[in-house]
Amino acid sequence: MTTYVVLLPGVEDAWENASAEQRAAVYARHQEFARVLAERGHRVTGGAELTHSRTSKQVTRDSAGRVVVTDGPYAETAEQLTGFYLVESDDLDDLLPVCALLSGDLGDGDAGTVEVRAVVDHGEGAA
Repeated sequence: MTTYVVLLPGVEDAWENASAEQRAAVYARHQEFARVLAERGHRVTGGAELTHSRTSKQVTRDSAGRVVVTDGPYAETAEQLTGFYLVESDDLDDLLPVCALLSGDLGDGDAGTVEVRAVVDHGEGAA
């Protein structure tokens, strides 16, 4: 069984300005995603919706090794990471079309390209 992270980018301002009906439709799509995953034998093991990127903190070290913390977002793009799922699956080819249920969350066609990546398995007992 392989664990995959399903990364959900989105246009945060569009989400903030979405109507209650638009938000309800997005949440319904996430419920459908979970239902279809379960029907096909995939298993959600974790995930979360993330706060707006303006609340993020960027942590680096300067040339003297001191910790430097700045306010986010670091990337100057319209789309930011808005959430993620951890999904266990034996069939990536079947998982991918299910993940497409989450693309373009607000129906604008431009936002919400879902990224699916395998989690590195360091084996039991790895630190």
